[in-house]
Amino acid sequence: MQIPMSNPRVKQPRRREIIRAGTTVDEMVRAIADMIVTGEMQPGEKLDEFSLAARFEVSRTPVRESLRQLCAMGLVDRQPNRSAMVMNVTGEYLASMFEAMAELERICARLSAERMTVDERRALEKMHGDSMRLVHAGADDDYAAHNIEFHTRLYRGAHNDHIFEMVTQTRARLAPFRRAQFRLPGRLAKSYKEHQGIVTAILRADAEEAAKAAYWHVSNVSDASTVFVSRNKG
Repeated sequence: MQIPMSNPRVKQPRRREIIRAGTTVDEMVRAIADMIVTGEMQPGEKLDEFSLAARFEVSRTPVRESLRQLCAMGLVDRQPNRSAMVMNVTGEYLASMFEAMAELERICARLSAERMTVDERRALEKMHGDSMRLVHAGADDDYAAHNIEFHTRLYRGAHNDHIFEMVTQTRARLAPFRRAQFRLPGRLAKSYKEHQGIVTAILRADAEEAAKAAYWHVSNVSDASTVFVSRNKG
């Protein structure tokens, strides 16, 4: 599988201004990861510390930490005494991560339906309802931020610290791919509808239905992300 380049059938990402002075490590990781996933940076491309430091107007220290995190995400490879290099993310590897994510979110949704407090359920319902305006506005970036918070509430609602740690670590590795899928036409509305199924089941304390809805949702995210990433394969 090749990292994407272009396709007229897929909405192309708006070209973003590179974050400059005051850039945090998290912002750099997100910016570079998005450039890799959207094809602005190609597999095999070298990531020189000096060039990146100049590009983002930062010292080499945050650059090194950013590259370390990108390596942990599987987007970058770095061998001793050599420049970091953009990796070619295979379809099999991406599918395996999403498979794990779907199972973990299934567990979180089931436990949330059983364990969420009344206040937690109400907060989840309100947050979900408020996100409709983002769908209507086609606000990809804002909806992506909402999506992170929505799923975090599910993880917290499970009231299990060990599961929370596992699911957030897996989500971090999939973050750029989950953001990318929102650039597909109609994906925001579909995501909202899938979230609605999860919320409805949790409000009814229907653990099995919540688990099923969450698993189906992440499976759809996996499919959408794969379409985005592999749209020019072959």
